[in-house]
Amino acid sequence: MNRFDLITPEGTRDSLFEECTLRRQLEGRLHGLFAARGYSEIITPTLEFYDVFNREAQPFPQERMYKLTDAKGRLLVLRPDNTVPIARVCATRLRDAALPLRLYYNQSIHVISPSLKGRDDEISQSGIELIGSDSRMADLEVIAAAVDVLASCGTEYTLELGNAAFFTELMAQLPTSAEVKETIRDCIEAKNYPALGDLLDTLEESETTKALRMLPRLFGGEEVFAKAAALCTGQRFAEILAELKSLWESVTQFAGKERVTVDLGMVHRTDYYTGMILRGYLSGYGEEVLSGGRYDKLIAEFGYDVPATGFAVNIDAVVKVLSKQRNSVPAAQQPVSNILIWAEKGCEADAIEAAKSLRAKGLVVEHSLSETIEAAKEYAAAHGIDSVLPIEKK
Repeated sequence: MNRFDLITPEGTRDSLFEECTLRRQLEGRLHGLFAARGYSEIITPTLEFYDVFNREAQPFPQERMYKLTDAKGRLLVLRPDNTVPIARVCATRLRDAALPLRLYYNQSIHVISPSLKGRDDEISQSGIELIGSDSRMADLEVIAAAVDVLASCGTEYTLELGNAAFFTELMAQLPTSAEVKETIRDCIEAKNYPALGDLLDTLEESETTKALRMLPRLFGGEEVFAKAAALCTGQRFAEILAELKSLWESVTQFAGKERVTVDLGMVHRTDYYTGMILRGYLSGYGEEVLSGGRYDKLIAEFGYDVPATGFAVNIDAVVKVLSKQRNSVPAAQQPVSNILIWAEKGCEADAIEAAKSLRAKGLVVEHSLSETIEAAKEYAAAHGIDSVLPIEKK
């Protein structure tokens, strides 16, 4: 027997039955939300050239990408992100399209996760990208769509707002190497604050290191802005905080203060964000199910300098939450057939025609594979099917 012929690769899994139903229902719901806002669907290849993701900022370490070669020996990767390929499309095939562009997608990404982290390497995502506007209204449109997505999941949710420029400005004022700065980013992103403290202990104490130590506390409501202003002085920090506070005030107006928090320590795994960043959480799931923000420089790396903002929803994570909500519902109460058709030998074609007619009326019809009508009735009773329709010779 082959050693790996009965299991899936690490970081992947099979989806069965009710989970598949929930996934399709969720995807349909999000499709409706995005289409109602004027967004058009885009699909990019699962395979991309490695160069598409080998950006100047290197937000995707090569050790975290699945790589292979094509027939000409060129290096390819399984798509590790959806925003970057869409940036490529906007800079090429959509370069002459009228702005703003409103695009949405529903496709998977593939990222190699650290061992023993319990994270999936194959992640289904659905999201939107608003291309061609750096206005406050564009950010609010995207945030409002994110709020509607979270609210549509039928559970309690929270939304975190931040600004990537806050951390970028702190890093610009820290006199250390790019490697150390990246390690600081990793510590903050992983919320490994003891490791962050140990690392900062090796650097010369300054206003910047003090601010970095306080990042875990720059989280909460309106009081965060005063705390941050006391820690981080200077015109640039004042501008960032004023912009974020104005945005927070608008969002709380339509989402409620109880659901919206400020997190100035928010750092994304991908570092192409330049302004507003957001994360969404659902009750019953420990990690974010939605994330995104403004990325005004990414498309320019492909030769087309236009601003953009958007977010992605982790479909797999939301499905897990929805599955927990339905745990009290027995499997037999899933959508079932209304009618079971049993056909006497020689009447199979008539049964096919009868089923077609009933389905045209909106009924769910299943064919019995039992030899006898008695066995068909037992099957129907066991599976919660309303009635059995026998098709017999006249």
